[in-house]
Amino acid sequence: MKKSFEEHRQIILDLMNDELYVPMKEKELAIILQVEPEDRAELKAVLNSLLAEGRIAISKRGKYTKQDVKPITGTFISHQKGFGFVEVEGVEEDYFIPAEYTGGAFHQDIVEIALLKKPGGKRQEAKVIRIVEHGIREVVGTFQKNKAFGFVIPDNQKLAQDIFVSKERSKGAVDGHKVVVEITDYGKPGKKPEGKVIEILGHINDPGVDIMSIVKAFDLPVLFPEKVLNQAERVAQDVSEADMAGRVDLRDVQMVTIDGEDAKDLDDAVSLMVEDGMYKLGVHIADVTNYVQEHSALDREALKRGTSVYLVDRVIPMLPHALSNGICSLNEGVDRLALSCLMTINNKGEVVDHKLCESVIHSNRRMTYTSVKKILEDKDAEEIAKYEELVPMFEQMGELAAILRKKRHKRGSIDFDFPETKVILDKNGHPVEIKPYERNTATKLIEEFMLIANETVAEHFFWQETPFVYRTHETPDSEKIEKLVTFIRNFGLNLKAGHREDIHPKEIQKLLDTISGTDAEAMISRLTLRSMKQAKYSTESTGHFGLACKYYCHFTSPIRRYPDLQIHRIIKEEYRGRLNEDRVAHYRGILDQVATQSSTTERRAEEAERETIKMKKAEFMEDKIGETFEGVVSGITGWGIYVELPNTVEGLVHYTRMPGDRFFFNEATYEMIGEMTGRKYCLGQTVQVVVVDVDKISRAVDFAIPDTKGEVFWKDYL
Repeated sequence: MKKSFEEHRQIILDLMNDELYVPMKEKELAIILQVEPEDRAELKAVLNSLLAEGRIAISKRGKYTKQDVKPITGTFISHQKGFGFVEVEGVEEDYFIPAEYTGGAFHQDIVEIALLKKPGGKRQEAKVIRIVEHGIREVVGTFQKNKAFGFVIPDNQKLAQDIFVSKERSKGAVDGHKVVVEITDYGKPGKKPEGKVIEILGHINDPGVDIMSIVKAFDLPVLFPEKVLNQAERVAQDVSEADMAGRVDLRDVQMVTIDGEDAKDLDDAVSLMVEDGMYKLGVHIADVTNYVQEHSALDREALKRGTSVYLVDRVIPMLPHALSNGICSLNEGVDRLALSCLMTINNKGEVVDHKLCESVIHSNRRMTYTSVKKILEDKDAEEIAKYEELVPMFEQMGELAAILRKKRHKRGSIDFDFPETKVILDKNGHPVEIKPYERNTATKLIEEFMLIANETVAEHFFWQETPFVYRTHETPDSEKIEKLVTFIRNFGLNLKAGHREDIHPKEIQKLLDTISGTDAEAMISRLTLRSMKQAKYSTESTGHFGLACKYYCHFTSPIRRYPDLQIHRIIKEEYRGRLNEDRVAHYRGILDQVATQSSTTERRAEEAERETIKMKKAEFMEDKIGETFEGVVSGITGWGIYVELPNTVEGLVHYTRMPGDRFFFNEATYEMIGEMTGRKYCLGQTVQVVVVDVDKISRAVDFAIPDTKGEVFWKDYL
């Protein structure tokens, strides 16, 4: 065989695809392919490979034909130990790829796989038969310099191999530089990948470089193109009479914005009046579409970004600051253009009437959650006096929010009322405190008003049968619910969970109600959230499991989310009577792509946000090595137990760092059990741990359990 194995493989498949091909024996194929007698063994190897992959078949008479089986295509997810998994869209369980069958695939490559014989009781295994497309072209890592060359050690722990960089392609990088390297050769067994440095982010110890490494790793767009910035700067700084023409004038209506102290992009204002026992709630959202025209440079860039990204030390906005903090922000004391959802709500929390309109508004006060909490919850006399003219409205808002919350609760809506992590950094970007970011009366009040507005808008357009972008949330997988049930049994709790189609959000809600106010609340709430599926955007209104509602969308944040901006255009066209057949066809043609892109960028943003928090948590623990903490067992695996501390830092206790016995993982009971002593570690159990190692790059914190005397020689683990 003068051609390579892969070349002959493809020639055979092409030959069998030909309409004139008739089944042939190996000898006949050898003649057709002009294979020399001494190369017949190699031909046999190619045929056996194609047979094993299911790409061809052989008859009882030894004749080869093409097997009409469509290859499975998916995304390869590598593991640092050499094996990997392939995720296939629409298939719940990934395919396991043993190390010897990865076929040289790189993390995130699009690959074709062939199924291997399934071992009893285990997940389906497969082998990579072809790399369709490389998914990663650039890698972020730390440069290590040798005399004539260097290596980039990837930050991404899934990339098992360092990347070789020749001296002339290093761009002058030195030891400890964080760099972006472009892959020029993906390597093969026995040969490392190769690349060239295209950007030096700074030294690993320079302030902000660690976060920028994550920004680059997730390919988050930071700088706006000049054309986009120029377009944003040309936008008027004041609302003109022409802008207000034809809009509902709501400037005399008392309204406020309520946000966090450090918020700069204020995209929602609220108003409330009570008339004849009815609550007249107005949710007024910045009319961003007035300044971001469809197909403009601003619009294309906003769709590309999909969402603003909130990292521990910075915000990467979806729109330039000239818009997000300027003309689009509903700042106090200035006229602004808005889309208003005006709802009439009875004392049962039912929206009995609503109106969507283009409006012009004037926010009376820029309120903070802290101030409103002081007024409603703390009854702070000084704060009440300061905002005397607004206090009656705030009290009525508190009443309505309670009614809406009660109605949601009755139908089974799930409230994950646990504190999020807030990392406090010093001026050099080092974490000095990790504390919970608590929700309060004011944050819950705004949440209720935004939820009811989103539901009202979604239901309005569902019944209009208009193309739209909904926010959907599917029923959780039964396997994850079963794991949750196993976990909560350690707390003497239970959950009515049958098959996946049987679980109702009300059962989850009852669980959260039961643990409310207990020490285990934050832990169980967080693990319950992990058992849920991820919400996404869709053109089909399939309902929202977590909120226990049939219709839901995102209408309230067009400054920072593209789906909101997109549906604002649809709302305005319907309001103006311009939603004709051509426009309906236009939206039907683009909205699926908008929903997919928005879901993808949302996941990317969430992962980047999560990684920056995990990294800063690890950095926070670097000077805690040797210290003892009390935590709760939050996860159990074959290699050890995970323990979560009260400050939400989670670390691994490897089974070799569990003294007094040899421990094994009992998958049936989800416990770690000592072989001789029978000692058990269960989910939810309180344990003492000592910090023995921290790796900021891999975001890993390692714990050990003290021995029976309460001691652990942690230096032995280093």
